Amino acid sequence: MHFSEYIAFIDAAQGNGKAAPPQKSVETDPSAIIGSNVPRIDGPLKTTGTAMYAGDYNFPRMVYAVPVCSTIANGKIRSIDASAAEKLPGVVLVLHHGNVSGIYRNGPGSGRASENRPPLSDNIVSYWGQYVAVVVAETFAQANAAAAAVRVQYVAEKSNVSTNLSDPMPAIGAPGGPHIQSHRGDPDAAFASAPVKIDYTYSTPVETHNPMEMHATTAVWRGPRVTLYESSQGVVNHHSVMSEVLGLPPENIEIISRYIGSGFGGKLFPWPHSALCAVAARQLNRPVKLVVSRKMMFSDVGHRPRTQQHVRLGATPDGKLLSLSQDYLNHTSQFDDIRENCGEATPFLYSTANLRVSSGLVRRNVGTPTPMRGPGAVPGLFAIESAMDELAIKLNMDPVQLRLGLDTLTDEESGKPFSSRHLKECLQLGSEKFGWSRRTPQVGSMRDGDLILGWGVACASWGAGRGPSQCSVALLPDGTARVSSATQDIGTGTYTVIAQVVSDKTGIPINKVDVILGDSSLPPGPMSGGSTATASVLPSIVDGVEAAVKNLLAIAVHVPNSPFNGLDDNTLTLTDGRVHVKTQPSSSGTPFGDILRAANLASARGEGKSTGNPNAAKYSMHSFGAQFAEVQWDPGIAHLRVSRIVTVIDGGRIINRSAATNQCAGAAVMGVGMTLFEQTVYDPRNGAPINSNFADYIVPTSADAPLIGVHFLDIPDPLMGSYGARGIGEIGLAGVAPAITAAVYHATGVRVRELPVRIEDLLAASTNRRDT
Repeated sequence: MHFSEYIAFIDAAQGNGKAAPPQKSVETDPSAIIGSNVPRIDGPLKTTGTAMYAGDYNFPRMVYAVPVCSTIANGKIRSIDASAAEKLPGVVLVLHHGNVSGIYRNGPGSGRASENRPPLSDNIVSYWGQYVAVVVAETFAQANAAAAAVRVQYVAEKSNVSTNLSDPMPAIGAPGGPHIQSHRGDPDAAFASAPVKIDYTYSTPVETHNPMEMHATTAVWRGPRVTLYESSQGVVNHHSVMSEVLGLPPENIEIISRYIGSGFGGKLFPWPHSALCAVAARQLNRPVKLVVSRKMMFSDVGHRPRTQQHVRLGATPDGKLLSLSQDYLNHTSQFDDIRENCGEATPFLYSTANLRVSSGLVRRNVGTPTPMRGPGAVPGLFAIESAMDELAIKLNMDPVQLRLGLDTLTDEESGKPFSSRHLKECLQLGSEKFGWSRRTPQVGSMRDGDLILGWGVACASWGAGRGPSQCSVALLPDGTARVSSATQDIGTGTYTVIAQVVSDKTGIPINKVDVILGDSSLPPGPMSGGSTATASVLPSIVDGVEAAVKNLLAIAVHVPNSPFNGLDDNTLTLTDGRVHVKTQPSSSGTPFGDILRAANLASARGEGKSTGNPNAAKYSMHSFGAQFAEVQWDPGIAHLRVSRIVTVIDGGRIINRSAATNQCAGAAVMGVGMTLFEQTVYDPRNGAPINSNFADYIVPTSADAPLIGVHFLDIPDPLMGSYGARGIGEIGLAGVAPAITAAVYHATGVRVRELPVRIEDLLAASTNRRDT
């Protein structure tokens, strides 16, 4: 496709075949700022290398820490000999379980850590790559060499990294067996009597987060206080955890994460390297930097766990869903119970009177799993939506029409109405944009020259959460505004959407709004996870801006030489950055900075605060979406490519259209990786992840990215807050994998029920064999 053709496709994808009109300047017309394509205010800092990430900080006398990782997956440390390492040039410290101190267990009631077991706490090894020592030296090269010189002897035991999660597995309800997460009606009886049945197991592999920026900590002690420069998706939680783990009063610790090179959930909770870095720095009384290597990231900072999901659907010949059961297992580590909530969307996505979701944990010799973009729902929807596609084929029904017929406006699990549910509209708009009406249902029936086309569809859902948040807003005499909160921007655009809201409420141009985030000393803000940050922080920003404006107007009527002296402040307002009488245009007013200077005040301040969503008790709150995918299959050379994806999202009001579009387009590419490429493979002999690098752990490149059209219904959900916005970070990935595998079946006749799709799976299609 030529570039001009690509631009035409994007124009058509974003509108009705017409190019979008030019955006108004956000500097001169703040009223247009909500929903506009506002450029990222942190973009210039990142593209010029000015933004400081956790591993970028350097301090006088700083030294470097490198962990020593276990080479077994199960057993005990017999001995550690660090004598050779300690004699090497530049080495200043070697920590291990025999000499470390000052690391405590994270207690109940504090924040959440990634692992409940403190690092270097004993001689037990539970997974390959577990930290067994830490070497600190004057340079990184010296520390790396010394870490390789530490000799560790083990008493190894047989490890278990098997991908077969059901062998052995107790029955549901038996001791140690799966437990029921959701249940209504009699799903087993309804399935047994159903005229049409689907009964298959679907599996997803271990996936490693692999953000561009690797995990890092730089620890600096100043007397009894420590500052940790972190790569964290939650500085407030990180602060709480490290206070407990290091045995420090909260006022003696500060977490700074100004910029984060993404995380996908892997940086939500503190990992052992953070505490080890801090303890080493305290013992040496010198700054210490520890950057987790790419190889270590496959063992020591979490992963999406393997899932195995048995799905049974019972239906009538006309597509009524009589029964739905999803009995899933996921692996976890030897010492943490991390449940991948694969049934997150199952109880309310489709209408059925009989439903069961059960969950079971299977221990393996792996590091502790952790949330990865769309935890639970993304692998869970792969299973549910794949089964729905199989049901549509068996019923000889259009997959879109089957789903439309099962739509419901009531959460049949809780009995609550949805605060806003427009799944039907997502399917209808997606069908129009994708051209679904041109689909022919027979396998291999659609062609583009020598290529066979396959089309698939899947639905998506993700919870619409909102948590507590606080902020501080200051209007300053130079005509600027400053807003601060201890949330963080992990690359999703939080800096920018906060500035947009301040500009929208005050008329101050966005380039005059200074946003300060990523510091635990600021008013506490939300974590950047679960697609909750935007929905949580915006109500507090609105509250803070309104409080600051109220104080400003009170100042305006009391300053002797103010043009508003003696007026009732209730008759005034602030628009376009000017204080004016409500009944008069803003052009008649006075710049707010002039009023502050006349009053000789440094600022007009307001403190903002919001709670969790009070409407959650009465309403079921979720975002919804539809994913449409096209694949191209060349049977002559057995080559498969995802060529086109159309995403339609019902995510409430969109605050920044370009940032939201980028989020969902990136999620689509991530979905291509999940479906076709990504899988962490463990060596059954020693439990090591054998593809622990970017050469062997395959992720999509630009050449693998399809044409992507992203559409938003942009229907505000007023029960989420004044802007009606819901987070969209996760839902863009939900449903992509089953849409692609449905398209693979449509093109090849091969039904892939275990990800990723392998060329071996499709070779049968080249010889005209079909697995139906």
